[in-house]
This record gives sequence, C-alpha cells and structure tokens, in this order.
Amino acid sequence: MENKEYSLGNYDVVVIGAGHAGCEAALASARLGKKTAAFVINLDTLANMPCNPSIGGTSKGHLVREIDALGGQMGKNADKTFIQSKMLNLSKGPAVHSLRVQSDRRMYHIEMKETMENEPNLDVYQAEIVEILVQDNKVIGVKTKIGAKVYCKAIVVATGTYLKGKIIIGDISYESGPDGVFPANDLSQSLLNIGVELRRFKTGTPARINVNNIDLSKTEEQKGDEKIVPFSFENEGNEEILNKKQVSCYLTYTNKKTHKVIMDNLHRSPIYSGQIHGIGPRYCPSIEDKVVRFKDKERHQLFIEPLGEKTNEMYIQGMSSSLPEDVQIEMYRTVPGLENAKMMRPAYAIEYDCIDSTNLALSLEYKGIEGLFFAGQVNGSSGYEEAAAQGLIAGINASRKIDDLEPIVLDRSQAYIGVLIDDLVTKGTNEPYRMMTSRSEYRLMLRQDNADLRLTEIGHEIGLISHERYNRFLDKKAQIISEIERLKTTNIKPSDEVNRVLTNLNSSPISSGVKLSDLLKRSELNYEILKEIDKKRPDLLDSVKEEAEIEIKYEGYIKLQLEQIEEFKKLESKKIKEDIDYEQIKGLSLEARQKLNKQKPLSVGQASRISGVSPADISVLLIYLNQNR
Repeated sequence: MENKEYSLGNYDVVVIGAGHAGCEAALASARLGKKTAAFVINLDTLANMPCNPSIGGTSKGHLVREIDALGGQMGKNADKTFIQSKMLNLSKGPAVHSLRVQSDRRMYHIEMKETMENEPNLDVYQAEIVEILVQDNKVIGVKTKIGAKVYCKAIVVATGTYLKGKIIIGDISYESGPDGVFPANDLSQSLLNIGVELRRFKTGTPARINVNNIDLSKTEEQKGDEKIVPFSFENEGNEEILNKKQVSCYLTYTNKKTHKVIMDNLHRSPIYSGQIHGIGPRYCPSIEDKVVRFKDKERHQLFIEPLGEKTNEMYIQGMSSSLPEDVQIEMYRTVPGLENAKMMRPAYAIEYDCIDSTNLALSLEYKGIEGLFFAGQVNGSSGYEEAAAQGLIAGINASRKIDDLEPIVLDRSQAYIGVLIDDLVTKGTNEPYRMMTSRSEYRLMLRQDNADLRLTEIGHEIGLISHERYNRFLDKKAQIISEIERLKTTNIKPSDEVNRVLTNLNSSPISSGVKLSDLLKRSELNYEILKEIDKKRPDLLDSVKEEAEIEIKYEGYIKLQLEQIEEFKKLESKKIKEDIDYEQIKGLSLEARQKLNKQKPLSVGQASRISGVSPADISVLLIYLNQNR
C-alpha cells in the first residue's frame, strides 16, 4: 500500500542535497530573504567530507576565499574547525599561493549543521527527493520518497555523488552513496523524465588507517605554518584563530614493492577489468592508475592526515584505490610506516549519475526548464570547493530568478569561480573537472590575497555582505591605496646605515636618493625586511602590507595583464541574441553550427571558447553580426 500524498508546505527555493554545494545554495537563498527548504538523505551527512578531510589547496584555496568575499560560509566554517593550516607554493609567485587546511571532519559537519539550523528562512529536512515536479517547462515542486510534496518557485539540485551511487571494491559492488549512506536511485529517472541528459562519472577515496598501527618514526613530519592566515576576510586579526594549536601530518612514499603488488593484481582491478564504466578524474587518479600511467616513476608521495582531534582515523592521501580489500591490505603494508597497518575503512570507487553541464546557462539554470538549477558534482566537477562555489552562485541566482533580477555571472577575468563555471558550461567536461591555477588566463590578477578587493563589492550589492563588513572592507581598501602611495613617494637618502642594511641583505648600496617602491622591486628585498630603513611606516594589517607589496613588486606584469583583460572584455561585450539560427549563417563549419545552436552563447567571447568553434568560425560570426547589427 502506497503512502498517502500530503504537503509539507510552500517554499520559494528547494535545495536537493546538503553537501558543500547544497549548504552554500540553501544559506545564500535564505540570507537573501527567500523561504528555503534543504533536503538531505541523512542529516548526519550534512557538509560531510567523504574524501579528503581538508579545505583548500592549489587553486581551491582561491575558490574558498572568493566564496567568502561574496558572502558564503565555507571559509568561516574552515576557520572554525581547522587543525592544521598551510599556505602552499610560497617558493613561487603570489599568483599560485594557495591556502589549505586540515579540518576536523566531524566538527566541520557539526558547525555547518548548527549554522544551517539557526538560519532564519531555512528549514532542513531528512528526506529523499524522488521526483521533480514540472508544469509547462517550469518547476513547481518536489516529492519525497514517503509521499510528501513541497511546492516551490525554484530548485537547486546538489546531489553530489548520490545519484544511483554504486560503491566498487574489487569484484564487489553495491548500491550506496559515500560512507555507506543510501543512494538516491529514483531521482535519476525523474530527471530523465523531464528531459535532463545524464552521464556516468567515477571518483574514489583511499583507506582510513588506525593511527595506533602506524609507525610515524618512519615518516617525515609535516607541521603547519607558524603564521596562520585565515580563509575568511572577516577573521583577519582574530587572535583565537591566529594562535590556534595545530596537529601534524606525515609524509611517506610508495616503492617498488608497492608497485609490484599493484601490477600483480591489476587483473583484479575493476578499472581494468571493465567493471567500472564511469569516467574517473584525470588529476586525482587512483594509485593503480598512477602506477600504470607513470611506469618510470619509482615512488609516489603519500600524506598521512588526521580526520580529526578525537579519532584515530588517518587518511592516506594519494592512495585512492578500487582494488579488492585483501590486495589493499598487502599494498598498504609495503609502505614505510604502514607495515602493520589496520584499515578502519577500505578504499573504494564510487560511480554516480551527473548531467552534461553544457546544457546549463552561465547562471547554472538548466536550459529549457525554468527555475531548475544544478550545482556541484552533479555538474561533472570534483572537489568540495568547486561544489561550494557553484552552490553559492546557484543559490544566489535561484533567489534572483524569483525576484525577476538579472543573474549573477562572474566572467573569467573576475574570479576563479567565473573560470570554473565558464569551463563547465561553455567547454563542458568528459571527466570530473578539477580547478587548477593553470586554467585561468588571468591568474596574476585572480590571486587568493585580493579576492575581497575583486568581489566584496559584488557580494554587498547582492545582499550577502553586511554594511558593517562592507565599511571595514572600504577602510582596508583605502589603507592599501594610501600605503602604495606612501611607498611610491617616500625617498630614502643614502647613508652609512642604509647601505649597511642593504649590503647585509645582499642588495646594492645606493649613492643617491631612491624611492621605497624602487627598493621593493628588487628581487632580493621585500616589505618586511625593509622596515629597518623604513622607520615611519604605519601599523597595518598583514593583508594590507601584502597587497601593497604585490601591487608594487609586480606592477609591470599587472599592467600587462590588465591590457589582456581589456582585450578579453571587448569580445565579451559583443553580445549575441539567443534567437539566432546558426544554420543560416553561411561560412560556419558544420560542427560550429551544431555547437552554437545547442549552447546559444551570450557573447562572441563565450562562443570562441566552445569546443569545435574555430577562430575562422569566429571571424565569420563577427562579420555576420556587423552586417546584421
């Protein structure tokens, strides 16, 4: 006997899923004044970290700081719950500096759950959504597995890896979401029924090992930074965060014995036996993938990372696998420090349904179904940070859709979020997409340190940045401008003391007056060590000093990049009407006509980034647009 259908009420926005994308989407929508409901299969998995117990990393740290600058939650939650903090790539230029923290996995969930539960306008439900209700190509609500209907004006689908999730360990496979939670099996069919195209992707995670059975003396200790940099710009100068006690991670390596175990058992790997049909991530491959693809490499790095302060579970980063459990045990025990390893959770691969992201508009709304937005891994991306960034934008735009406002679309010159969404929507992806600094053409301008300068104004206009925070931001911005001006106008006269300091710093002495900014441009000097000859410098936040130094030290490169951005914006400003029939434009290649008709780009710039549209096609398009202006 079926349950009788009933209503849970009316909402403005419904969010399906409460992982990192769903949490940001629901909070953004609620904070913008929309009555919002978030549904999750199990409340204990809200903001779960089924893979890495970390937030940030190369380019991903940029995304987290951008999320924070726009008014999102991930950075604040990471600051509350981190147990180790490191700024990566400090030996390289500022464009690739990226913050990464180890989070206490359980505390991250607890803090985010509490934030969601206490947010006005937001109700959180434990329920599986099995159907999306559509009328006249417009969403009107959702239906739960036990028969409840919820009516709404917009929906954000943020289902992560739960859609028809299948766990695979060796030749064993079973229906499941991450961490043994029920999968969402019925929603896939509902999406197909309303015309949403689905595909199959795969990701995986390593085993969790009990720390009591690890010999850490055979590994290299990896401590956190002495100088802690928070993710959230609101936490600049927060002493509680800046003085937080940290735990260590540990570095070890695979070896020839490890690789032999893998190669001897490759026939038992579901990746190579054909049991896994989903496409896996190129830039986060399984250990068996790495050993096969990089045969000349004698060892691979493995990081042993704690899942939290009150658990013995350690995450073995770099050793994701879908090999059988007995092979995993043999493989792990060849690694220095893991000779007596006991697995608390085996490594596994997970297959799941996701959509073709080229069917989305840049607002993340699905083309042809009004009010239906998608965010996170269901869009073919990988990673918590990529998911949260999309969730924030989808939540904002779902809210703005209801108010008949233009969607927020960040372009490639404004933010890594813009690069991420543009890549997914315009170029599409045939494998789980991972953000990297190399994907951004303008990465010198899109640094993690200046995310607030780039995006806080937008966050305030949207309504997610408070007036109080905005005024603090304006004050900081004024201090940066003032300090840059001071450095450019302060003249340092030659003296015995000045030249002694410069000589001690392996820098050439001066024989005539020189501006502080010119000294700062010397590669061997930096803002901090110049304080000995810069006696009258004001007391400023570290972030203000950093910004002033970067702007001066890289002034020439920044000017060049700004010129490139101007050229980029010229093509972006050449708008294209959505009703153009590209089949009627003579001179376009067959592939270009098909791709352009499918994706309906909003500008010539976007059209130029569509795979299969050549520079010759863009020339034809520009001529057509000029003739039909």
